[in-house]
Amino acid sequence: MAQNLPYLPSYKNVGKLFEKIATAKTPDAFTNQFLYETLGLKSAGDRPLINLLKTLGFVDGSGKPTQSYSLLKNPSAAKLAIAQAVRKAYEPLFAANEKAYEVTGTDLKGLISQVAGTDENLTSKIAGTFSTLAKLGNFVGVQPEKEEPDEKKRKDEDKSSGAGQLRSEFHYNIQIHLPSNASEETYLSIFSAFRKVFK
Repeated sequence: MAQNLPYLPSYKNVGKLFEKIATAKTPDAFTNQFLYETLGLKSAGDRPLINLLKTLGFVDGSGKPTQSYSLLKNPSAAKLAIAQAVRKAYEPLFAANEKAYEVTGTDLKGLISQVAGTDENLTSKIAGTFSTLAKLGNFVGVQPEKEEPDEKKRKDEDKSSGAGQLRSEFHYNIQIHLPSNASEETYLSIFSAFRKVFK
């Protein structure tokens, strides 16, 4: 099944973005104004960089920098933080090739096309974005995130029990209209009959 992979229409300033983040003050909110005035990335083509930061988990949905954002300001942690974020954002790519960050050129485009099912134009944009990000990260020190034992156990139990699969179930609603003037014996015989039928 084809998977969606992040990409930028223009990725030429991705490196500059992270360089500027490392030296600028952390904003209360990462806005277009901050991108233009503080970081100096004023081109209309730079606007999607904010969405890229959201996709990578460095900025939340409201534009507020996350805890991971602070790692970008630490030279000894930034490369690892970027690598970890790229692994998450491009998880389907790493599932197909755990060393996707080492793949380049035609081989990378082939891998992307295989995973995303994209046409040549979109494949090139994804490849360019991914390659640019991969060069900024240190993947050697980053291991793929592993599931907690409890979470893995739960998933295995769900799989064995068929949870998450479509199941056919039928529900019956039975209404009994009891006469208000009936005797206790009448009620008992009615319920006794039902008990025998649904035993």
